[in-house]
Amino acid sequence: MHRNNELHQFLLDKTWQLTEDWYKNLDKRDPSGVYASEDPMVINSVKQQNYEFHKKFCEVFIKEESSFFNDFEKWIVMVAQDEQHLGTPVQFIIREFFRTQDQYLDLIDQFIEEHKDEYSKSEENSWCRITIKTFSKIIAWFTEEHNNHSQKRLQAQQELIMELSSPVISLNTDVALLPLVGDIDTARAKFILENTLEQCARLRVSQLFLDLSGVVLIDTMVAHQLFQLINALNLIGVKTTLSGLRPEIARTAVQLGLSFEKVTIKSTLSSAIKSSKLSM
Repeated sequence: MHRNNELHQFLLDKTWQLTEDWYKNLDKRDPSGVYASEDPMVINSVKQQNYEFHKKFCEVFIKEESSFFNDFEKWIVMVAQDEQHLGTPVQFIIREFFRTQDQYLDLIDQFIEEHKDEYSKSEENSWCRITIKTFSKIIAWFTEEHNNHSQKRLQAQQELIMELSSPVISLNTDVALLPLVGDIDTARAKFILENTLEQCARLRVSQLFLDLSGVVLIDTMVAHQLFQLINALNLIGVKTTLSGLRPEIARTAVQLGLSFEKVTIKSTLSSAIKSSKLSM
């Protein structure tokens, strides 16, 4: 009942004006995000995205629902992946969806006023209902896509941070250094184990200096995983020299009954290097 070619054309003719009115009334005082940008390229891009939205949304009045949403998917995914929108708090984006919904409801009222007595109340009500229903679906869909891509980006950033904070540094052709700094939780300890084994194998390391002087405290689980790393390195032919072991960490290792048989221990990294073949 809501499909109407005349209403579709009425809205389609106003698509660019909808965009201009939307941007003109946009609250640009947001503390961050795409709507606060003063960059002409960003402004032009967000206007173009808004205009493309209108061209697609108008088709809700002439297309079957499945066909309409299939055609809308490209816009949803494109904007959800857009760097400017990923950097915008989602509540600001939802606010703009609702402002745009109000634009359509106002235009439908205008269309009804210009075509008095041409359409039944049921038809007029169906236009408002389908507008609100479709916006609800689009907002939910966009929010899900936005969240998914935000999580992927956050995960990639966290992995990069872990990689940068757990570097295996080559000192010569077969000797490397792993300096650990800061807090080590279970997730980071797991990453250190996997990344160190991979890097030592790739670099053909035969001796690794594992320096813990920058680590203040680790729990029992993390201590256990670090010793698992030493054992795993031994299995692939890498001799480990441990340095900078703080008393509290040593106490934790002793309480766990962890064996130091397969590892050389030095008080400082400097003394570890002096005692190795690097100093020869």
